[in-house]
This record gives sequence, structure tokens and C-alpha cells, in this order.
Amino acid sequence: LGYVGLPLFVELSKKFETTGFDLSKKRIKDLQNAKDTTNEINSKKLFNLKDSFTDKRDKLKNQNVYIVTVPTPINKNKDPDLIPLKNACNDIGKFLEKGNLVVFESTVYPGLTEEFCIPILEEISGLKLNKDFMVGYSPERINPGDNDRKLTDIKKITSGSNSKALQIVDGIYKSIIKAGTYPVKSIKIAEAAKVIENTQRDINIALVNELSLLFKKLNIDTNEVIDAAATKWNFLDFRPGLVGGHCIGVDPYYLTHKAKQLGFEPKMILSGRQTNESIPEFISQNLLKDLKKNKIQFKETRVLILGLTFKEDCPDMRNSKVKDIFDSLNKKVSQVNVYDPFAQKNDLLELYPKGSILNKMPSKKN
Repeated sequence: LGYVGLPLFVELSKKFETTGFDLSKKRIKDLQNAKDTTNEINSKKLFNLKDSFTDKRDKLKNQNVYIVTVPTPINKNKDPDLIPLKNACNDIGKFLEKGNLVVFESTVYPGLTEEFCIPILEEISGLKLNKDFMVGYSPERINPGDNDRKLTDIKKITSGSNSKALQIVDGIYKSIIKAGTYPVKSIKIAEAAKVIENTQRDINIALVNELSLLFKKLNIDTNEVIDAAATKWNFLDFRPGLVGGHCIGVDPYYLTHKAKQLGFEPKMILSGRQTNESIPEFISQNLLKDLKKNKIQFKETRVLILGLTFKEDCPDMRNSKVKDIFDSLNKKVSQVNVYDPFAQKNDLLELYPKGSILNKMPSKKN
């Protein structure tokens, strides 16, 4: 019941008898108290649904449709971490019955649903795909912090393990998505469509990030260059910056993981990732160069970082590249403080030293 699952639960509850399950007792307690720490759903909407939230696995019994919206992160080696997905399949498999449908929304590489998820469901349940139960895949397209494009405003891709599954999956989503649905012929197509959405953005941002490195050497303002180029109708207006979070900075590694399994070297994708991963160090090193140029001693320098989440107007701290900037500067200067009113206190304490976290904006004189 995170950024993807909770909005979906709220909309489905308007049409169907729906149960919202999450492993986190704290998350469930917050939702039962009509509090959404992701800031996606307001308290009024949650208040009437509070009895439908649970962290009890036995509530997974006697369902017709299961929708999986667990995260699909990467590990330290930048390989897919499929533990959340595996655990979800194990839990559902114990309660799966004939006639049930399981729909996956988590971002994965093409083929993972059929190669990884379905075998677990079959093994745990003792049932067979398309004979006893069906599977669908409808990739999430949630944009955290975006008040203009909510779940129901974004067209939904749908797919199924057979024609009947597709019909049911498409019907469910069509009942709540005002923007409509886009059925595709196979689960693999739906999986691939999702993962290339974020990979394309990653590569485009990598291009302008690389240009910003070049323009820095040429003493040209990158944003002014882009403003000028954007006067042509077919120029894509991407801007340089940090690429973190749980989508753009992660999803390309799922695609490259599968590519390498097939013996294919995805050079452009990995090159883009390498460029974007280098930007935090570029930012911190440029600051240190400017300090040195202006004869400011590192040991006398205090730095304040404003904004810590991976994007604006969003409390999500996952894979925020601001932490990389903090770590780099913290080794060199006297003190680095951080401030972000959107960030959750528990997340801040987990990532940053307690003494560096400011509870309020400092005054100018400080």
C-alpha cells in the first residue's frame, strides 16, 4: 500500500469489495488513522476505508483477484532484488483457489512474470496456469507528487495470460481509469513497454547531463542553451539534474540484467546510467573547486543542503542522489547540514547523522 498500491486501492474500493494488505504494521496503523505519509491520498478519502486495511495474512483468503504492487528495487551490485516479489507470490500462493486471477503491477524485465512469478504461484498452490487460475500484468504509471496526473488520468496498459484473463484485467481497470486502457497481446509486451518508458527518460537525461559537463568547461549556461534549442518544435526539453528514486534510476538495470542473460551488451543504456550516476560527484567536486578558487578553507566551510527527497513535492527518500552529495562533501568540509520539510523523520534518521538534520530553516545570519 505504497505510492502505487494505495491510490489503486482507493479507486477499486469505489467499484468492488476491496482489501488493502501491507506487511508494515506502522503503515496499516497510519492508514487506519486516515494518515497517508506518502501525501498521495487525503484523510477524508481514507477515513471511510479504514476498516479495509490489514497486515493480517489470513485476510488474503477468499479473494477473487489479487493485485501485486510491491517494490522491485536493486541490490548493491545493481542486480534486481526480487525478494519482495517472491514473498508476495509465496503469500498469495497459499490462498490461491481455482478461478482466481493474479495481476502484477511491479516494474520488471520482459519475461519475469512468466519465468519467476508464475512458477512460484503454481508450486505453492498446486494449481496450473490457465487451467486453474489466470495471471495479468498492468504496469503502474504513478507519478509521485503530481497533482495534475493522478492514477485515473493516465492510460493503463493491460495484458493477460490468455484472452479471458486479458478481458477481465482490462474490464477491471477500465472501470476506474478515466483515461482508458490499452490492451496488448502478451504479458512480455506490457512488461517491456513499462521498463523502456523509464529507460528512455534515463538516457535523455543522461544526454543533457553530459552536455552540462561539456558546457561547464565551455563556460556556457546549460539551461540557457536548452531554452534556445527548445524554440524548435521537435526538440525534447529535458533538463540536467540528479536521477534517483525508485523508477528512472532503477528500472534500466532490470532491462540490462535481462539483456546480459541473453548475451547482449546494452551499451547505450549502461552508458546513460554511468553518466547519471556520476552527477552527484560532479556537483560536489565543482563546489569544492569553487571554494578553492575563492580561497575559502574547507575546514572553515559549512554547507546547507536544501531538499533531500528524490524529487520535488514528494516525501520519498529512496535512492535519492542527494545523499551521495552529502557523503562526498562531508568528508571534506567542516560541517554539512540538511533540511527538507517533506522528508519523513524516520527516513532522515536512517540516512543522515542526527547532528546534521535541521528541524527548521536557519536564519540568514546563521
